[in-house]
Amino acid sequence: MLSIKNILENQDQIIELLKIKNTDAKPLVEEIIRLDKNRRDIQQQMEFELSELNKLSKQIGLLFKEGKTDEANLAKNKTASYKESSRKLKESHLETEKELHEVLVQLPNLPHPSVPAGKGEEDNLEIKNSPMPEFPGSLKPHWEIAAEYNLIDFELGVKITGAGFPVYKNKGAKLQRALINFFLDEGTQAGYDEILPPILVNEDSGFGTGQLPDKEGQMYHCGVDNLYLIPTAEVPVTNIYRDVILKEDQLPIKNIAYTPCFRREAGSWGAHVRGLNRLHQFDKVEVVQIRHPKDSYDALKEMVAYVESLVQKLGLPYRILLLCGGDISFTSALTYDFEVYSAGQKRWLEVSSVSNFVDFQANRLKLRFKDKETKKNITAHTLNGSALALPRIVAALLENYQRDGYIEVPEVLQKYTGFDRIYKP
Repeated sequence: MLSIKNILENQDQIIELLKIKNTDAKPLVEEIIRLDKNRRDIQQQMEFELSELNKLSKQIGLLFKEGKTDEANLAKNKTASYKESSRKLKESHLETEKELHEVLVQLPNLPHPSVPAGKGEEDNLEIKNSPMPEFPGSLKPHWEIAAEYNLIDFELGVKITGAGFPVYKNKGAKLQRALINFFLDEGTQAGYDEILPPILVNEDSGFGTGQLPDKEGQMYHCGVDNLYLIPTAEVPVTNIYRDVILKEDQLPIKNIAYTPCFRREAGSWGAHVRGLNRLHQFDKVEVVQIRHPKDSYDALKEMVAYVESLVQKLGLPYRILLLCGGDISFTSALTYDFEVYSAGQKRWLEVSSVSNFVDFQANRLKLRFKDKETKKNITAHTLNGSALALPRIVAALLENYQRDGYIEVPEVLQKYTGFDRIYKP
């Protein structure tokens, strides 16, 4: 959430910057400025009437002491009038604050100056790619491999729940568990503290990280308890620090968490979303950082390098994209996407987004730290990234490592799986 101070001081710049995100912010900015002026005018009037009430209260006692009963009663009538007016002003103030908040949360985060203009994913910039190995032309897609090797049962998932909820079996389940443990161990070795958070969150948590209000209807809502299934561990982990004032020497905070994730993923279905390409439930390991504003972009580079190291250790061809204004999220200031090459499908699959939200989430979360020198509370910066999302990693591993009669297991996973090859049953 952008601060009102920022909007008041930089309204023209904000309107121009948000054009990069294909957002016409002028009407919202003008409405925010209007409502903020109304709020401050009402506040000023409330303070004036409170001052008058205090004066009258003191006068009434003196007037009664002096025997000036009529004047005292007149003053009492005035206080009654001021009290009624103050009550109405207070209601108006609360209503104006509510309206202001409702408009304020509609403004996206400001993009970093390096974010390119563009309408969608076709306008993202490729900033790095790994060498592409030579693949034979007869490779199968992962859903065929999964069936042949009895690793994943998509039809059984449909029976139990519905489309988008696969059942991992046998060495498919072990491969899944191996990846989770590998990612968690790599994270703790890189200095992240492991967290195992709830996978249901309340409205305040969803609002704090920007998932609520849910404009695209992507979150699963448990109506009876008014709780939401998390779309990513970013939500519960970042909300650990909601309404918290940290000490400056506690920064940086680095957390890593594995959770199941849930997304309704409304949209069309076809070959590009077949198998593991798009799921309603999937496993993911997430890294979250809380940083001082002065070094959050250095932290973003560090996180990008860390995610890159994971993909490299798995031996998967990859590329890194700088997201354009039309593809970057509502809450992000700067995002890098990682895609791995799916040899059986001959296409790129997104496996990670690494983002700096600067103070946007922290403003919603009221997440601050106390500056050592000034002793003032400063809004922190938040960052997160997938490290990594498992379904498309599994898809790429099955497709890229398929051999004549078996699937090879990457060396870094073998100590977790206990086997180096997967054969047909």
